[in-house]
Amino acid sequence: MNIKVAIVDDNTFLIHAIKEKLSFFDDVVVKHTSLNGSELLTKLEENHNLDVILMDIEMPVLNGIEATQVVKQKYPQIKIIMLTAFDNDEHIFNSIKAGADGYLLKEIDPEGLYNGIKETLNGGAAMNPSIALKTLKLLRNPLNIENQKDKEEISLSKREVEVLEQLSTGLSYTSIADNLFLSPSTVRKHIENIYKKLQVHSKIEAVQKAKNHNII
Repeated sequence: MNIKVAIVDDNTFLIHAIKEKLSFFDDVVVKHTSLNGSELLTKLEENHNLDVILMDIEMPVLNGIEATQVVKQKYPQIKIIMLTAFDNDEHIFNSIKAGADGYLLKEIDPEGLYNGIKETLNGGAAMNPSIALKTLKLLRNPLNIENQKDKEEISLSKREVEVLEQLSTGLSYTSIADNLFLSPSTVRKHIENIYKKLQVHSKIEAVQKAKNHNII
């Protein structure tokens, strides 16, 4: 299975450097590159069949944090790893709030970048140690994880969680079907199952309950 990647950076030299790092791995395919967030969104309209976007933060027109927010709203199934030159506290915090799935520094070696991509695709979060530490400090205020016990009783499949994530951003059944490469009737079936498992009767209830139980 090839890993389909897009690179977004306003510096063509750095795009080239990242491409070179990824060229060591046969299963990584760079689908397209963009010089800012706006250009990326145009390219996604044409083809959103991607696994991961490597996103710079400081770019003209539409910066990486704004672009991440839009991409996560429209195509929540695509993972986004921020690739930045600085581990700036505010950037880290805002990237995570915008929905970034990982945060790496540009000087990372090819192996580290590849492993970070793999880890993120497997449901983890790519972060280098200095950023992980800063993130911990930013989160030191007590985290609100309610009903850990209830969380374990609700077991949704990976696909159901994906559908629910898409649903939570307000996308229509047809958009969800398109994003996940499923048929609308399959999406409808998944949603019925989700409602049953969560014991709810509406989209709003489903999303709220899943959020309360930290499922999404």
